[in-house]
Amino acid sequence: MYSIVQAVFPDDTNKVLAIFREYIASAPVSLDYQQNDTEFLEVESKYSLPVGVVFLIKRGDEVVGCGAFRKVDDAICEMKRVYIRPTERGHNLGEKLVQALMQCAKESGYSRMCLDVLADFDTAKRLYERLGFTPCEPVSYNPIPGTSFLGRDL
Repeated sequence: MYSIVQAVFPDDTNKVLAIFREYIASAPVSLDYQQNDTEFLEVESKYSLPVGVVFLIKRGDEVVGCGAFRKVDDAICEMKRVYIRPTERGHNLGEKLVQALMQCAKESGYSRMCLDVLADFDTAKRLYERLGFTPCEPVSYNPIPGTSFLGRDL
């Protein structure tokens, strides 16, 4: 049985950082440009309501995925770190997670959500397009060739 739960800081900090690191290690390219170590030091302030959030996907007590958003400005947030372990995919968890993130962002006062997705992540791109995300200008730095920048109004 799967559940999607909001991370509670500082209690869940280690779980959040562990699944974020797993996501980074799984990427087909280096994500060093994101300055992850700096972000991890600020994870609680960047990813706590009302400016941001982290949702954890759990199977029982085990964290098997995550997704988050963080503030860009008063109207726009950026979806980040959407990840589900390969062994847990195929259960519609990605769609449920993204919908939960969009709803939470809207309830937090954001009117728009943006993201970037690497060229290799075809399934994720199809999901985002199905949920109404369309091409937009980047809201954060990503130098990886072929990256798609998407956004949608909430």
